[in-house]
Amino acid sequence: MSRLADCFAHLRARGEKALIPFVTAGDPDLATTEALVPALALAGADAIELGVPFSDPMAEGPTIQRASERALKSGASLRKVLQLVGKLRPQVDIPIVLMGYANNLLAMGEEEFAVAAGDVGLDGLIAVDLPPEEGEGLHAALRARGVDPILLAAPTTRPERLEMLAKRTAGFLYFVSLTGTTGARQAISETLEREVRAVRAVSDVPVCVGFGVSTPEHAARIASFADGVVVGSALVDRIERAGSPDAAVEAAAAFVAELKQPLR
Repeated sequence: MSRLADCFAHLRARGEKALIPFVTAGDPDLATTEALVPALALAGADAIELGVPFSDPMAEGPTIQRASERALKSGASLRKVLQLVGKLRPQVDIPIVLMGYANNLLAMGEEEFAVAAGDVGLDGLIAVDLPPEEGEGLHAALRARGVDPILLAAPTTRPERLEMLAKRTAGFLYFVSLTGTTGARQAISETLEREVRAVRAVSDVPVCVGFGVSTPEHAARIASFADGVVVGSALVDRIERAGSPDAAVEAAAAFVAELKQPLR
């Protein structure tokens, strides 16, 4: 059983839902990210999603775009993010997932990336712009090394494709709560519950909802019908507004503790 599968099994046994915070690796620098991840784990995170900074993050709104720019300026790269995962692995036992874009993965090489991901103890990969039909080689290489390829679905996903994605994903299915880019929102879509239940009708794979989740109230609402929530922009915004790396770690950990409370 993978670390992600084990995580969701234990959460279900305890009647809890997963909180998966997203931070951009290297924002504002890799040393801060290395301090952030253990702090978020202690604050209640069930898994961590590390964004790989990219120059053209087309799925991201302004908050995470700025985070990517800061991370790239600080020297972060895919290889350095993988090295960071290797340094974090002995410090935290919760799953660590990378979220990034195909350009970085292909530039490194699918096989080389898969080998490195397995070696450092990475648990999952979300390649935002890599359709499963084009990612079969990479996904097979990842599975062979114990890394879960995590697929995405959206409100616009057709029923037959939704069933395919639910069957092919590993770890969990990432359900995008809205059409558009990432970013904190004031309200959750009224159709989201119905859309997530459509996944339930074809698979028992864990479903985690992201994009737009920004308050403990949002998290509680989504947890009533999904297996977990991913919170990114609202957390990255707190890191951006902090006056120092120490303040960023403190603010982020406090927010994660708030978000986790209604999921227990």
